[in-house]
Amino acid sequence: MLLKTKGKALNIDKVIVSKVTRDINKARLQNYIYLTESLNEFECVNLNGLITPENIVTSLGFPVVFAVGSLDHLSEDDIVSIGVDGNVNTIYRVNSPHNTIMATERCNSNCLMCSQPPKDKDDVEYLFNIYKQMIPLVPKDCMELGISGGEPTLMGIHFFELLELITEQLPNTEVHILTNGRIFAWNEMAYRVSRINNPRLMFGIPVYSDFYQTHDYIVQAENAFHQTILGIQNLSRYDLRVEIRVVLHKLSIPRLVKLSKFIYKNMPYVSHVAFMGLEYIGYTPFNIDKLWIDPYEYKEALEESVLILSEKGIHTSIYNTPLCLIPEKIWGNNRKSISDWKNEYLEECQVCTKLDQCGGFFRWNLKKTSNYITPFN
Repeated sequence: MLLKTKGKALNIDKVIVSKVTRDINKARLQNYIYLTESLNEFECVNLNGLITPENIVTSLGFPVVFAVGSLDHLSEDDIVSIGVDGNVNTIYRVNSPHNTIMATERCNSNCLMCSQPPKDKDDVEYLFNIYKQMIPLVPKDCMELGISGGEPTLMGIHFFELLELITEQLPNTEVHILTNGRIFAWNEMAYRVSRINNPRLMFGIPVYSDFYQTHDYIVQAENAFHQTILGIQNLSRYDLRVEIRVVLHKLSIPRLVKLSKFIYKNMPYVSHVAFMGLEYIGYTPFNIDKLWIDPYEYKEALEESVLILSEKGIHTSIYNTPLCLIPEKIWGNNRKSISDWKNEYLEECQVCTKLDQCGGFFRWNLKKTSNYITPFN
């Protein structure tokens, strides 16, 4: 699915964040940019801005992106950011439940299977400025909004300002924050989040082993395990919700059952545990020999781990894994978790009678799939 397009910019000297419309009357309202395939002269009156595939040879006196590749992916009231270089990025889709804020591309871990490899660049102010403008434009009935990275807490003070703004503007929206949780080993950081007083915050934090050396090796960061566990405990101290995420691969599988027991014994208060299939993107292709194990080979360990937690009353889910690779006894824990713009199926899956129940694949995972994909009939 296309999430960006590019054209040539006129009269744009800073990033513009706006909703888009194909309605000429709405286009003259504040916070709207007009989308049109063909430009008529009368339309160029009192517009805030314009995006069009047409070529424009004269200045129109307001921000314009012309000669764009396509507008087909944009829906009415989608929110876009428009750069001085003519890039038009879709940053909120009104018809999707899968909207995520990319807080920063920086990270203080360097996980072997990271799907979004960190970049050491100073992008916090730039990105925060975009989302500070976006959040007031998001529909008030937005069900859920994600915050990801990189590591969002590396935004520093802007991390708390972002959460405060979301709490003020979108008080009924569930906010799911993907973080390694290490910063919350310092209790004052967890306390500061608690002062925002938003019961809809959920922190998705990865724990890859009950043994500290294994976890630290996977995330390539010394003392990460101890910081993460203490961070989870500090967040929970203030009744902030925590979800533990476990990516399934060759390094995490050997102690998966022990990890499940560790979670129950030491963190029975967590709101959710998610066992997640490996993504074949980012660092994973470069570390595939260290990471790859066919999901068919660990299905017994996965079943035992899920049942240990579920039977103890901990809400437990399986993400990113085709249904035919999951033992039937834990089908009830399977979730269709892959964002709509990333989700695809193999050709042979089209005849499967349980396709509507299956989470399918990340589109990049079609390059590396199990040898045991078997459509139900």
